[in-house]
Amino acid sequence: MLEMTKFRYYAKKSTSKALVPTRAVHSNFLRTGRIERWKEDWLEEEKRYLTYEEVAERTGKRLESAGVKTHERLNNFHYDIRFPKLIFHKTLPAAPHLGYVHVTASKTSFAEHENVNWGFYIANFAAEITGDERFFSHVDPRYSRMYFAVAMKMEGEGETRRLTINREIRDNGLLFRTGNPMSAFKNVLLLGAKTADLRRIIQAIA
Repeated sequence: MLEMTKFRYYAKKSTSKALVPTRAVHSNFLRTGRIERWKEDWLEEEKRYLTYEEVAERTGKRLESAGVKTHERLNNFHYDIRFPKLIFHKTLPAAPHLGYVHVTASKTSFAEHENVNWGFYIANFAAEITGDERFFSHVDPRYSRMYFAVAMKMEGEGETRRLTINREIRDNGLLFRTGNPMSAFKNVLLLGAKTADLRRIIQAIA
């Protein structure tokens, strides 16, 4: 998935300060599209190395915080559009400062497809969505972000039953992918809109 030199992460001596942000870093998340990585947590001047597990834990907390704020903003747009709060994250094993968060899931219908299940995600990196077991390819580890929704379906029986990407939708299940937070906001709202009037309201968002 991700081929690069092994990362080394550093922490400040005063870890108590490093764990507390000095500003509401996620308050304008969807407007700015920024997930802070809090570089002050990982400074090379200090020589206490962070384990990959520690970095993954910190990354996960920030991703989930961004997911919560994003969900709140989506549900505050219009009283006829409501999404369930389904927040969980994953970090990349080879680079635990990179990860993605699942924000919500719902159903939509379009073209010849009826009642398509989908999930909305935010990642703090850019990549191609493959639709296979690897899920991502050509991961760009530089500071970036990616918003995307994929069609999902249940496969298997009994204990082996699990949610997988629906490859009957556009080969890789991708409904949209963008690096623009406002475009992502509109796309998710359109997936949740049940009437033509609501879709016109959403399309008019500047």
